Amino acid sequence: MDDKDVLKQNEVAWDKHVTEGSEWTKCVSTKVIELAREGIFDIKLTGRKAVPQDWFPIDLKGQDVLCLACGGGQQAPVLSATGANVTVLDISELQLKQDEFVALRDKLALKTVQGDMCDLSQFGDETFDVVFNPVSNTYIPDVTIVWKECYRILKRGGILMTGCVSPFIYIFNTAQWDKEILEVSNKLPFNSFDELDEAGKKEFLEEGNAIEYSHTLTELIGGQISSGFTIDGFYEDIDSDLICDYAPKYFATRGLKL
Repeated sequence: MDDKDVLKQNEVAWDKHVTEGSEWTKCVSTKVIELAREGIFDIKLTGRKAVPQDWFPIDLKGQDVLCLACGGGQQAPVLSATGANVTVLDISELQLKQDEFVALRDKLALKTVQGDMCDLSQFGDETFDVVFNPVSNTYIPDVTIVWKECYRILKRGGILMTGCVSPFIYIFNTAQWDKEILEVSNKLPFNSFDELDEAGKKEFLEEGNAIEYSHTLTELIGGQISSGFTIDGFYEDIDSDLICDYAPKYFATRGLKL
């Protein structure tokens, strides 16, 4: 599949997540927004842990924030409620509608843009103070493009917060994992089609599943550094997945454009 086909497939997949009510598509409550207006909030880049408060600017009011591949009515409305000027870019129209719903319900000002996280050409150089990017780069073939674009659009002193999937999880057979059996069968780098025959690929696409890609730590962390970022924050995280009984499934980084 070419990049446009991958993009379309993953758009369909995340629209499907919304209609099925999956975790990352559920809108925050009005109570959460009320607390954020008072400066009390926690939001996630990964599975369970909230992003440390000292990763954010001391005062978010008036800060220009891009929530990158971050639709779903969760992080962007909360950041808007703190007084930040928030733009949300996401490939899924239905994910963006979740943000629009919360904004309308709670009288928030935020801008939604449907687009590809790898193409930020609509944003000028040094436009944003913060880029907030929850786990999403696992759905694109080349993550280094994103780091370079984030560096370009951030102001000097700007912050990139991003969540990533640890690459080791992709060595395990997906069908067996679904049966709660961890069987090593895949080589890295990996994408969702590698363990499927032609019939399996067709079924995968027809079911509206998202195509995932493994990325090396060199690409995920070293790629940020090579793009100009200084990494000054890091943590690992888990969720309820089977693999998390053995090792953290996610990690998050804070990068600075000095």
